[in-house]
Amino acid sequence: MKTLEIVAESRDAKRINELRRNGYIPGVVYGPKGKSKALKTAKENFDKTFKEAGESALVNLKIDGKEIGKVLINDHQVNPISGNITHFDLYRVRMDKEIIANIPIKFEGESPAVKNSDGVLVKNHDALEIKCLPGDLIHDLEIDISVLENIDDLIRIKDLKISDKIEILTDEEEVIISVIPPRTEKEMEDLEEKVEEDIEGVEGAKEKKEEDGDEGEEKKDEKGKAGDKEKEDKKQK
Repeated sequence: MKTLEIVAESRDAKRINELRRNGYIPGVVYGPKGKSKALKTAKENFDKTFKEAGESALVNLKIDGKEIGKVLINDHQVNPISGNITHFDLYRVRMDKEIIANIPIKFEGESPAVKNSDGVLVKNHDALEIKCLPGDLIHDLEIDISVLENIDDLIRIKDLKISDKIEILTDEEEVIISVIPPRTEKEMEDLEEKVEEDIEGVEGAKEKKEEDGDEGEEKKDEKGKAGDKEKEDKKQK
């Protein structure tokens, strides 16, 4: 894997919105090697690096032109409307100390049981928690589902072929992915009925909420009018 890097600058902890308007993303770096430090980095640089690294790959950090060492993108916040990353957390790692990380699962290939027998894939995990030295960290875990040849075939955690330098912390008997039989017509009809009932229930609750809101507004108006009348009576006295 090619070397990934975040080029950052020190920043004042204030004026964050101004930084964002000028094309920067504010962040912080912390960890066992040194004090926490407020940073800023160009949005284009961070977005590109994060797209490749995610939160499970080591990244080189440079601050004010100085090499700092390896970090993990430990967390990030996203604007729910624009989808833009608004803040990031970087964690300094010690290369001689094990870390715990969530590694995304990447499913590869095609299941014959799905293609030829109309089986349904059931994915129970999209990431696994692992423990290893930072230098042994992997970006993702590839699982070939072409081995799922028949209905009821499955892949458990203990079936995975992974480096002995990496410890998977999830129970090895847990199923990662399986193939179940296709639903019968009766099951599909029951499912459609349940969906319709759920929709009717949601719509009914929404209508009741709107009615309660209207009643509340009417009571508020009546209370307001009564108060106005009371004030007018006092003035006349």
